[in-house]
Formats: sequence, C-alpha cells, structure tokens
Amino acid sequence: MDHRQNTCLPPLTGTLEPPMFLVAVLSLGTFIIFFQGFMVAPILPGLSAIFKVSIRHASFIEPAYLLGYGSATLVYGPLSDKYGRFPVILFSLTCFIVLTACTGFCHSITQMILLRLLTGIGSGGVAPITIGWIGDRFAYERRGHALGIFFGCMAGGTALGSSVGALLTAGMGWQMLFWTVAAAGVLVLMLLMAYRRHFRQGSSAPAGGFATLCRSVKEILLLPRGWRTYLFVLFNGMFHSGVFAWAGYFFYRYHHLNERHVGLALLGYGLPGLLPGLLLGPLLGRLADKYGRNRIIPMGMLTGALSAILLSMHYSLAASCMFMVTLSFGFELTHPLFAAIITTLSTQKGAATGLFAFFLFMGYGLGSLVLSLIVNMGLDQAFRLFGVFALAAAGIAVAVFKAEK
Repeated sequence: MDHRQNTCLPPLTGTLEPPMFLVAVLSLGTFIIFFQGFMVAPILPGLSAIFKVSIRHASFIEPAYLLGYGSATLVYGPLSDKYGRFPVILFSLTCFIVLTACTGFCHSITQMILLRLLTGIGSGGVAPITIGWIGDRFAYERRGHALGIFFGCMAGGTALGSSVGALLTAGMGWQMLFWTVAAAGVLVLMLLMAYRRHFRQGSSAPAGGFATLCRSVKEILLLPRGWRTYLFVLFNGMFHSGVFAWAGYFFYRYHHLNERHVGLALLGYGLPGLLPGLLLGPLLGRLADKYGRNRIIPMGMLTGALSAILLSMHYSLAASCMFMVTLSFGFELTHPLFAAIITTLSTQKGAATGLFAFFLFMGYGLGSLVLSLIVNMGLDQAFRLFGVFALAAAGIAVAVFKAEK
C-alpha cells in the first residue's frame, strides 16, 4: 500500500528546499534548550546544599520544567500554523534566553522552581515548530535527513547536558553555568536573525481560527495512523527517560563510583552518544527514506530494549557505558522517524508537531516517575522490566508500521 493514500501532504511552499545549514542552525537552538533541560538533575545534591533544603525538595526543579515544556507545546504548534513558524521560534527562544539568565540570580529553591516552570513554558516552541518548519520545506522523501540532524542535536543536548553540565558546574559554579547557556542562546538567536530571509520564505502554513485548530487536533487523534504513532511516541519516551534518569545512580550503585567519577562515566556516555546523533542521525534518516520506516522503527525499539536488559546484568563498567551508547542509538532509530510520520497527518503541521512534543515530554515525565515508583524492586529488575515491555512494543511495531514507507 502506498502510504500517501493515508497522508495529508500539502505542496511545498517554497520553490527550493533550504540548505541543510539552515536546519543545523535551528537544531542548535534545540541542542541548547535540551542541554539546559537535562543539566540540572546531576547537580541537585549541590543545589540542595546551597539552598539548605532536602534533595527531595530540590528535585521538583526537574518536573516543573518538563511539565511546563510539555503543556506549552500544545499552544505553540497551533499558533505557528496561524502566525508563522519563524516568529514563534524567535519568541520562544527569546523567552528561553531571558528566563535562563534570570535563573542564575535565584536566592531560593522556590524561586528556581518557579523560573524553571516559566522557562519550560517559554522555551516549548522551538523544538516542535522546527519539526513543523522541516515538514513545510522538505519533501517527504528527503525529510528523514533533515530530521536526523534535528534529533541528533536533541540527543546530543540531552547526553551532554547530563554529563558536561555537572562537570562545568564544578569548575565555574551553577550560576555561571546558567549564564553561559543563556549566552549560547543569544548566539543562536543572532544566527537566526542573520538568515531570517531564508527561514521566512514559505515557512508558514495556512492560517485558521481557534476552532479550526481544535478540529485539526481532533482529526489527527481520530486517525488510526495518528493515535497509534502518538502512543508509540509516548511509550518510547517513557522507556528512554526511565532508564536514562536513573543512569547516574546505576553507575554509583553497581560500579561503586563517587560523584565525580559518575560525572565522568556519564561524560563517557554523553560524548559517544553525541556521535550517533550528529553523524549517524542524518545517515539513518536517509536509510529510512530509502528502505522504509516500517523496518527501521522496530529495529530501533529492539536495540533499546536489549540495551536496557543487558545493562541490568551487571557487566563491566566499559560494557555498561557501551550499552548506554546503544540505548541512545535506539532513540535515533525511532523518534526521528515518528516525527517524519506525524508531519504527514495534517496540513496543520503546527498542531501535529505540538502533539508530538506533548506526548514525547509527557512520556519523559511519566517514564522517570514510573521507574521511581517501582525501583524498590531493585534497579536491575526495573531496567529489565522496562526492557521486556520494550521488546513487546518492538514486536507490535512490526504490525503497526508495516504500511509505512
């Protein structure tokens, strides 16, 4: 079956596809936002000592950001359909810069929790709207390459934020870390403004009222191809987030590393994990364009499942680091391809990509929560349970995505 019979593919709004350099510029914004989003968890013990609160109290910083980010994506997507991709991206990136810089001036954990919530809400438009812009400007057959670059930057920001962020804090302090990230955001904003002519050309979708946008969301979720894909986005986000969130504790508990060495171990995972994202991501996207997403997606879920199961078997430190890299590789084999599918569900790509980001970040939050609730059974058993469920999902994916090309 030709998948185009089930998609809503609008004609490309520009006469020529933009160069991949412009995709890289937008993806850098996503890299910085995800770096900032995941750099906080490893430094929670230090923040709790600085602000003289319990680690449990300080831990609310992370869900405040994730919940704010996930909920905001539902708003930015429809707004970009109505007002254009580029203005929404600029607004969201500006909010990220200002609020991240303000976080460095916090004098209490309550202030930081509030600012993290606002930062999540403010920055929630960059990543999903970038996906929508890629959907506007690239033909479906070449979309995998562009999305591979984008998700490579997302994976790199996630990996390096959790590892390099902790090491940088030891050298420059937590306040300077936030200010440095904000300064990096300014550089990306300047690049976007310098090349704004290319981003604005054909970058918006047909506008409509709020009722039209609500109907688009409803229509997307009622499509069997739509809700099935979003469920896989949710589950895959839960799986990867659950394992990733407890990686630091895993190295502390089973390899007896101190805090500094845990940071180095995560750096050993982060740097290799960055390579599959930035180097192999575009290659995997082209392979999916050529050989079909129906083959690559189940392979990615299988890779992630086996990584979690092998991680739970307490092999050597080097082997454990390698399993974390293959876990990241499994992410690269799945989420960019899910994103390519959802950009074909409706002409209102902002609504479709907003839903994608919403389900992804809700999955992130739920995954870390679920693993926290079951970790009393033992971290290795919890990893194994997550892996078994991912194995079952990989088998189901073979049937669910068999018509995808």
